Amino acid sequence: MSGARCLLLHGFTGGPYEVMPLAEHLSRIGYECRVPELPGHDKELLGLGQVTWHDWLDAAAGEAYRLLRAGGGFDLVGFSMGGLISAYLANRFPVRRLVLLNAAAIYASPRLFVKDALRRMRAGDRRQWNKMTRTPLPAAVQFLKLARHVRREELPRVAVPTLVVQSQRDHIIHPRSANYIYRQLKGDKRLVWFPQSGHMICHESEAGEMFHAVEQFLCDEAYIYKMDGERLT
Repeated sequence: MSGARCLLLHGFTGGPYEVMPLAEHLSRIGYECRVPELPGHDKELLGLGQVTWHDWLDAAAGEAYRLLRAGGGFDLVGFSMGGLISAYLANRFPVRRLVLLNAAAIYASPRLFVKDALRRMRAGDRRQWNKMTRTPLPAAVQFLKLARHVRREELPRVAVPTLVVQSQRDHIIHPRSANYIYRQLKGDKRLVWFPQSGHMICHESEAGEMFHAVEQFLCDEAYIYKMDGERLT
């Protein structure tokens, strides 16, 4: 894949680390990867309450422009909120292929979230709780505005070949989000499920299998004509 380029976008209150394992995998097979940090998503989330959903879209579009100036079309990967932003970019830039990882069209399943939070706290892992307490309410409102806009205006227009990836044990994104996205997309598409994975799919036990699925989708020219909505084997 000499000369191939990919833009990878992280999720809400997260950072480049969320998708970095996939970026490293793609780099090993010849991709030039860009993994930007979206506005307000510094380590302590100190500026998150001062940005709007338009700031996230503008920043991502700026990264896409830089890739475009460097040599034309590119591939695009979006994780969680980054998946929403990726749908927006796919409607405005010459994106070759699009990958949506646990994209946040239907954001929360309260039952799954509470169940996972209790399990983590019993195990002494308070990271998700700490992240929640640092997230400004205005930022959450901006996220909801972004999700509503993308569901209504962007997803039904996406026509580029798209791989939809969804963890079945996701405590942040309801699994039916993937089915919703799949139905909305206009172009060639495939939906792949990972039954043992949670939200942070690039760091889960099935990450290697997921990397292979993404690589196959991006690199196999014949693959696009075999997409049928079934799980990869």
